[in-house]
Amino acid sequence: MTHRGAGAGSLQQLSLFDESAPVLPPIDRYVAPDGPLPPAAPPGEAVAAATAAPEPLHLGLAAPALATEPGRSGFDRVRFDNGAFAATLASGLAPAVFHHPQAGREIRLQEHVVNYAFRRARRRSIGFVVGIEGLSVSAPKWVAIRDVEAALHEKAGWILRKLAEQQERVQRLQAARVDWRDGTSIPFLGETVIVVLDPRASGAALNAEGLAEQGQLAGVPRRLLHVGLPQHAAPTQIRDAVQSWLQRQARRVFEERCRHFAAQLGVRVTRLALSSAQTRWGSASADGSIRLNWRLIHFALPTIDYVVAHELAHLRHMDHSPRFWDVVRSVLPEYERARDTLKGDVLPVFE
Repeated sequence: MTHRGAGAGSLQQLSLFDESAPVLPPIDRYVAPDGPLPPAAPPGEAVAAATAAPEPLHLGLAAPALATEPGRSGFDRVRFDNGAFAATLASGLAPAVFHHPQAGREIRLQEHVVNYAFRRARRRSIGFVVGIEGLSVSAPKWVAIRDVEAALHEKAGWILRKLAEQQERVQRLQAARVDWRDGTSIPFLGETVIVVLDPRASGAALNAEGLAEQGQLAGVPRRLLHVGLPQHAAPTQIRDAVQSWLQRQARRVFEERCRHFAAQLGVRVTRLALSSAQTRWGSASADGSIRLNWRLIHFALPTIDYVVAHELAHLRHMDHSPRFWDVVRSVLPEYERARDTLKGDVLPVFE
């Protein structure tokens, strides 16, 4: 993790997640970086170097599954884990068709049909970009189509894996999109809360009893959030009212957890602010300022505690050294389990 700021007197700041990969607009493509550039050659005398397999792409919060990578140099980053769909595709058990809306060419890669967008560009090698829309390929004017297709076959595994990841990402985002209406549900502190439009209510209020009196089974929603809006309220009105309530609850919970862990760690929090960052759960400055993403309120308390303890531990060690993790472990002996939920849980998509 790096220190922010340069020069005398600047604050040292560390963040749990890096914002170098913004999500709004979301990161929606994978780029295979160019390999060693071949020397310029006249048409017919050289084939552009196929692009090399890239380092794992790090995605932001829009990605439905998030994870941290403790101990790596630089900022902790968000990683998108989507192995199931990609593994199924790679196994050859489920042949698929991938179609780019501007597709002009078609190729069969490992039994899968890929319709891709193709253009000539002023570059010295063949370039592949896999985005939400599909595969785009660019190549120099002097590279023959047969050589482009040869490069596609050479990198078929990488291309198909990234296409599958993007397809799964779109599916998961669609499944997580909130339908803002009476009766919709949202996660709150790890539990499901049902939104009830109730013009008699003032603002928004959580019925702590919820549906418990009806003797529901485990896993069935037990809480009702009464929102003071009429049944015909617009989706944006419902969203804004619920989001405002969630942010108020986030501040209340975060303040209490910061007090709890600050006392245990012997540190002082000078300021707590809510964040809406897209790729960052929290950050800490050497002056005692803490920023926590309000979307953490969707998670159960152990996950919130991990992020809070992580940031407060930075007030003791502004790095990710073994000493830092020892501080985290001193208050959360099983912090790894809570951290894993940041990788596996799916956050609702607010629109």
